[in-house]
Amino acid sequence: MKLIKNIFLTFILAVIAVSCVTKVAYTKPDLQLPEDFRFTATADTASVANLQWKDFFKDPILQGLIEKGIANNLDLQIALKQVASSQEKLLQAKYLQYPDVGFTVSGQISRPSKNSMNGQSLNLFIGKNHVEDYNAAFNLSWEADIWGKIKNQQEVSRMQYLQTYEATKAIQTQVVAAIAQGYYNLLMLDKQMDIAKSNLELSSNTLSITEKMWESGDTTSLGVQQATAQKQSTELLISQLEQNIAIQENALSILVGEAPNKVTRGIELSDTSLSQDLSAGLPAKMVSRRPDVRQQELVLLESNSLVGIAQANMYPSLKITANGGINSFKFDNWFQIPASLFGSVLGGITQPIFQKRQLKTDLAVAKIQREKNVLAFRQSVLNAMGEVSDALVSNESLKVQEQKATEQVTTLKDGIKSAQMLYKGGLANYLEVITAQANSLQAELNLASVKRQRLSSIVDLYRALGGGWK
Repeated sequence: MKLIKNIFLTFILAVIAVSCVTKVAYTKPDLQLPEDFRFTATADTASVANLQWKDFFKDPILQGLIEKGIANNLDLQIALKQVASSQEKLLQAKYLQYPDVGFTVSGQISRPSKNSMNGQSLNLFIGKNHVEDYNAAFNLSWEADIWGKIKNQQEVSRMQYLQTYEATKAIQTQVVAAIAQGYYNLLMLDKQMDIAKSNLELSSNTLSITEKMWESGDTTSLGVQQATAQKQSTELLISQLEQNIAIQENALSILVGEAPNKVTRGIELSDTSLSQDLSAGLPAKMVSRRPDVRQQELVLLESNSLVGIAQANMYPSLKITANGGINSFKFDNWFQIPASLFGSVLGGITQPIFQKRQLKTDLAVAKIQREKNVLAFRQSVLNAMGEVSDALVSNESLKVQEQKATEQVTTLKDGIKSAQMLYKGGLANYLEVITAQANSLQAELNLASVKRQRLSSIVDLYRALGGGWK
């Protein structure tokens, strides 16, 4: 008996020693990140993404919309519910190391055949043709975490919880950026509406002058028709802008979790400004800041723990079961204590030998999945780097475009004045006036669009760097 006990203790110590060796260590993939982003003049450790969104967006109306979106956006609310669900699973995982305990109450009556051996034995020894059995017992089952399988299962639950948390932050960055983009698009449409209405007034004046000149015989009916068509084109544009404004207001209302409604605006597009200090910071900091990249790394950490679980399943498992309670073959004396008390304890070691290669396959698949997640993590980093570089080059390019578009608008407005003076003096025809007005209208609409695109590129950079969830 003493020899068996010593062998058992030696086996347990050996198992514990090997368990330290079989633990799967995590090594972060070498991402080979550059020192700075493309299209940045110098590498700066500071980043605009470190700003809280309230500090980045100064417009109080936009701040109010973002606050509503964070509180009421349904996609964000769904993500928060997923976090709560994962939190419950994480709490449950903390109890995996404890034994399973249950309580069972049962009663059984068996009546064997009178011609069977059991039937004749019952009649001979207890004088009955049936046997009763009443049982009330606690049952316990516990598996020793020799190979770290339970610890890895707990780690999987923790990684899954953190993934949902990072996913929520990623959705918030998207919601904040989408609200800002929608708001700036609405301001652009308002500006284009003002431009169109101003041009409509100008077209009406041109039509009035052309009609008077036609009445006096200084021009043809074709000139009146062309001036009328120009005015109708502007009226059509106004109708289209009204439609786009209503649709954008509806989309923005839904983003903030409200029914489609009118959205209040307190400023014009020309009065809107964002931070011009657009330092991108270092790529390594962006990787740790962006929630979607961090989420993908957590997926990799989860797969690493799953490899540990698959590996532990191939080794022996030590299980201990116990049960105890009261048992009797008569109901009358079922609760007689201590006569009805019983108990048993069983400990066993099980080593899988042949399971149709299932365990080996599970381990191989888990390792392949980990390799896939390494690639997915690297891809997420590359995508993030690309988004930052795209936003940087767009912002720099749009600076130049805005300046050129502003100069073009000034030139074409001067051209309208010149064309009108020449037309009144008979030195220019109606087509030159209409062309000058059409070119000026298009240039002003384009300038408003460029301004909105530049604001959007700044918002894109803020989001791409991982800003918006603080």
